[in-house]
Amino acid sequence: MTDSKGREATGFQEQAPYDETIDLRTDFVMVYGLNDSTAQRIARWRDAGYRVQLMTGISWGNYQDYLDGRWDGSDHWADTQTAGDGSPILHGHSTDIPYMVPTFGFTEYLVQKLRPILEFGVEGIHLEEPEFWARAGYSESFKREWQAYFGEPWQAPHSTAEAHFRSGQLKQHLLSRSLDRVTSVLRDEALQQGRQVRFYVPTHSLLNYTQWQIVSPESRLRTLPSIDGAIAQVWTGTARTPNVYAGKVAERTFETAYLEYGIAQDLTRGTDRRMWFLHDPIEDHPDRTWEDYLANYRRTLIASLLHPGVSRYEVAPWPNRIFNRPYPREGSTGRQPIPPETATSYLIAMNSLRDLDQPDVRRSADGPRIGIALSDTAMFQRWSPGGESGHYDGLQDALALEGREQLHFSDFYGLALPPLYDGQQVVPVQLENVLDTPGALDAVDVLVLSYEFQKPLAPGIHYALAGWVARGGSLLYVGDDADPYHEIRSWWTGRYATCADHLAEALSADRAHDGVQAIGRGGVRFLPTRPADFTASPERAAELVAALRELAEAAGHRWKPSNWLSVQRGPYLIGAVLEESGGTQVIEGNYLDLLDPHLGIVHHRELGPGDLTWLRDLTYDSEPLLASAGRVIDWQQTETGIRFACEAPRGVQVVTALRLASAPTTIQADGATLTTTRYDAEAGVLWLHHPGTPAGTQLTIDF
Repeated sequence: MTDSKGREATGFQEQAPYDETIDLRTDFVMVYGLNDSTAQRIARWRDAGYRVQLMTGISWGNYQDYLDGRWDGSDHWADTQTAGDGSPILHGHSTDIPYMVPTFGFTEYLVQKLRPILEFGVEGIHLEEPEFWARAGYSESFKREWQAYFGEPWQAPHSTAEAHFRSGQLKQHLLSRSLDRVTSVLRDEALQQGRQVRFYVPTHSLLNYTQWQIVSPESRLRTLPSIDGAIAQVWTGTARTPNVYAGKVAERTFETAYLEYGIAQDLTRGTDRRMWFLHDPIEDHPDRTWEDYLANYRRTLIASLLHPGVSRYEVAPWPNRIFNRPYPREGSTGRQPIPPETATSYLIAMNSLRDLDQPDVRRSADGPRIGIALSDTAMFQRWSPGGESGHYDGLQDALALEGREQLHFSDFYGLALPPLYDGQQVVPVQLENVLDTPGALDAVDVLVLSYEFQKPLAPGIHYALAGWVARGGSLLYVGDDADPYHEIRSWWTGRYATCADHLAEALSADRAHDGVQAIGRGGVRFLPTRPADFTASPERAAELVAALRELAEAAGHRWKPSNWLSVQRGPYLIGAVLEESGGTQVIEGNYLDLLDPHLGIVHHRELGPGDLTWLRDLTYDSEPLLASAGRVIDWQQTETGIRFACEAPRGVQVVTALRLASAPTTIQADGATLTTTRYDAEAGVLWLHHPGTPAGTQLTIDF
């Protein structure tokens, strides 16, 4: 395990002041929020040895001085995102923190508000969650922006499908415009001062924003010149949003997270920009149990590790709420602090994440790689004429909500879950990327596309898809033309009945043909079915799988059903048994269990439906440091012994596993004999146990 501070492999965000109990010893910290304590908090984290960055919300935050007129003498409540009943849309449970319309005035306020941050010497600025609610669009400022953007009078966003779609286009434009202005101005001012400051956007996945009915820039982040990367804010709170498979509504945290992390990669894939995957050991909902938090954290953790294209991680937002707040435990009353073994388990994972940049990657499956096309425009269609969008932000119990069928986003999950539960390599892909990234579909063998919940913004998308198919790709188009959004004014209207007809023309294919049509070296098939229908029953899910299999096998791919998703990343084996696929998976070998707070040895393990695993193969290499709940630094090894320091938050019980050919003669921690050790001669593994301290425990092992 190599030190990664220069690579900024791991970090976390925190708004609380520095405290040794939340000093996770990652590569960097994102100090959160702008207030009178920001400078002091930045200085204190820097004194603790961190590379320091700053994070703040760009669509919501403590911006009351702008709203109430203290900033410039004018009231700006007209710049808040407003629902149809005239009420401002508020963030979480707040009463005075609304979501903002990113007008020119508010954007200039953000520039001036952030400008002093440049003096604090931070290395990066994170402008998180550029968000505009689908049910918003009724404020006076939004009405003016509509007139300026479209050159026509404002229309109530929920009056027609077209008005709602255009409202989404405008919302994305305003958010992108504001981000571009803020980052470009501040970057230029930093350069004038002789400093390089990087700008990042922490954002939910396109899949989650669409499901939660929120508009965000998403694919636009790839083209804004002053954006250096993103954090994929995927966590338990987003991934446990219910969906439907085989007629059953349920939380599918692992599968949803797997798809969310999959689409998030396309924010930076093929560019030189950075991407971090977020994990959250707690989530925003404050009333779940420690056992629930841990189980769902592991589901998102393993889902992220199954995407080896990303090896940087935000290991936690708000460690203060993890390590210093009480939560319920199953089977007991009242709230309790974090269980010691849970804290150790979290830290083992957080420290092991620094070692995931492994060049040797091997997958268990060798079948076709299936992409599910997802467009930004899906965010613009999250409303049905005569329907009600409602409001869901992860703080409610979604399974207890009535009448929330639209939240399920069944048109997408109807396409993605059936092949995923068949054990295939399924990854959503950003449709817009095919326009400016020639290799956008290089990792896809079969692409599933529907225009029943999204639309192509430009005809060039179809020409790019036609070229990909002609070169050997396989395309399955699913749609029955029933979506009312086919009737909106756009580039295809007046010439084609639907945009799918233009797709068929670009492919030189016949939409009425039943079966696979050969196109160049590839093939296409049209299924005249509503995508959501494939969620209705196991039989309907099997119909989609059969169509995909026929298309894949026609292209020469080998299709093998499985209940097991796994990847080997260097010495690390990561895997999951798909819960609704049934069956078991047996693992045999010589492994260290990274999900075990004791770092136990595994020789044989049978995994059942829903079980997860993250193991370190002890036969892969001869690396002496195997795993630790602390950060190991200053490693020195000679023929007679090993010296190193182990840094960890105060209060955590640290376990470290080392590979040793024989039992040591003496072990000392900070100069005193360490008695909490164990050596397994057969495995050749030594375990050390000691309390954590950010200053580092000095360990000496003599042979």
